[in-house]
Amino acid sequence: MQHPYENHTLETAPEASRPFMQQSIDAFGMLPNLVAKMATSPAMTEAYLTMGDIFSRSSLSAVEQQVVLLTVSRYHNCSYCVGAHSVIADMQKVPEDVTNSIRENRDIDDEKLHILRVFTEHVLDQRAWIDNVILQSFYDVGYTQENALDVIVGIAMKTLSNYTNHIAGTELDEAFSHRAWNQS
Repeated sequence: MQHPYENHTLETAPEASRPFMQQSIDAFGMLPNLVAKMATSPAMTEAYLTMGDIFSRSSLSAVEQQVVLLTVSRYHNCSYCVGAHSVIADMQKVPEDVTNSIRENRDIDDEKLHILRVFTEHVLDQRAWIDNVILQSFYDVGYTQENALDVIVGIAMKTLSNYTNHIAGTELDEAFSHRAWNQS
């Protein structure tokens, strides 16, 4: 039986979580339910937001980052993160057909983004013991060793939120509800 976690506010959260909650409010104009749940653990809140900042400065473009984050979220069957990152991807001008291809588990028409998705899935499936054919196809479309390691940063970041949502029973925010997702 799942025991939903509290949606903390700045008033109810542990003191050490509050600066990170404020950081989310400043970034999104609201406190996402994910961060409100994470606030139960100051360490989790700091880890997730810090890794998100680091990943945003990685060698992957904003579009590529969203492909990784959506792929991981779909792989982990995290309805909250697929919905939320679909909206974030829309805001970052990720083509809707790319987002929808990931959401619907279809091939992405853009070859480079498709290979990124396949690579990300194989890292997850194989715990990074990647088949040489997959790895070579990743490099052949223009990705680098740095990009490969940055995919792992994105996987780590998203795993923190996906697992939190599974344990904490996070409800999708109203702001993201128009892109709600349930695995079909």
